[in-house]
Order: sequence, then structure tokens, then C-alpha cells
Amino acid sequence: MTIRVRLFAIAKDMAGFGERQIELPHTSSAQDVLRYLAGVDSRFSDWGSSMRFAVNQEYVPNDHPLHHGDEVAVIPPVSGG
Repeated sequence: MTIRVRLFAIAKDMAGFGERQIELPHTSSAQDVLRYLAGVDSRFSDWGSSMRFAVNQEYVPNDHPLHHGDEVAVIPPVSGG
């Protein structure tokens, strides 16, 4: 299936892109997007529990199943003051 991945902040810098269409198996979940990104930059694998996902503009758990045509936004951990 084809999904659109959108990255923000440091995740965008690490991956070297802000938006991209990717192919994943039909049984993929939001967590599989993180696995894909870890193949682009290994630092993504360290963020597993702190990364948030939004599928079609709604926050979802990491095990949320994906469907062809979904848009997955990857929201990295943030800090501020």
C-alpha cells in the first residue's frame, strides 16, 4: 500500500525530507513508519516510545493499522521553556 508520510522539526532534518510517499505491506501500523524511518537514519530507532503519530490528522496509538492512501504525520518529542 502507498501512504504519505509527513515529518516535522528535527525528524524532518534527520530524514532529509518533509513529505514523501512510501510503500508498506498491507498489514502495516503506524509503528512500521518509524521502522521505515530508522532505515533512513538509525537515530529514529531510539525514539520509539516518545514519537507520536497522527493518521489523517487524528492522533493514534503506535499499533494503529494503516490503509492505502493514509497520511501519517510523525511528531517528534519536543521541548521548550
